[in-house]
Amino acid sequence: MAILSSLSKQKDLGLLILRVGVGAFMILHGLPKLTGGPDVWNGVGKSMGNLGVTFIPAFWGFMAAVTETIGGLFFLMGLWYRPVCILLAFTMLVAGAKHLSAGDGWGGASHALELMFVYIGLIFIGPGSYSVDKK
Repeated sequence: MAILSSLSKQKDLGLLILRVGVGAFMILHGLPKLTGGPDVWNGVGKSMGNLGVTFIPAFWGFMAAVTETIGGLFFLMGLWYRPVCILLAFTMLVAGAKHLSAGDGWGGASHALELMFVYIGLIFIGPGSYSVDKK
């Protein structure tokens, strides 16, 4: 299959597709949290309690919303890629822990934890040639 074997030469295009798709959905996921204001930020930030961090939950919720929204945009663009992947991976760890502690089980936590592993893997792979970091 010559067509399938030639796809291995298009790794940068594959990374671009992955970054744009996942980044766009992360922006859409985070934007309602970011625009939700202090009440939403406080609720989101209480998730840090699962890691033993119980002070200033509105700050942590705001940081999670910024990470998902602005971090999602930077991820999409390939800007400050590895630091953004670290922040997104941590945010997904907290989200996964929140779902597990809420009794949602692995089904409820799986999306966040799957994305956490995607971001961790992409830290090692990098953004690819079609990114702001490479320009």
